[in-house]
Amino acid sequence: MKKTLILGASTNPARYSNLAAQRLVANGHPIINVGLKAGEVAGVAIEKPELIHTDLDTITLYLGPQNQPEYYDYILKSKPKRIIFNPGTENPELEELAEANGIECTEACTLVLLSTGQY
Repeated sequence: MKKTLILGASTNPARYSNLAAQRLVANGHPIINVGLKAGEVAGVAIEKPELIHTDLDTITLYLGPQNQPEYYDYILKSKPKRIIFNPGTENPELEELAEANGIECTEACTLVLLSTGQY
């Protein structure tokens, strides 16, 4: 199973990050929810982007590119194996930084990857 950090986690059930959290857990993947507002998604508390998690397989992004720069250090220090840029989160600058640090970057939809067995 692939430990996944959801960056941009939301308690709003209409948000794709919320749906992704539910589906990741349903598929047996352990998750870490990181967001700005307190709460819980799929039985996991949302934490602030303070603690660096270094045992990650994947960071799946649900933040627009305009909101990502303040998280660059957080993401790079976490050293995930890959970053999934979900639709609307594509960011060539972050992709270049990540790849220079040996992190695989994928422009894809976490929900589609899960539903097609490609996660």
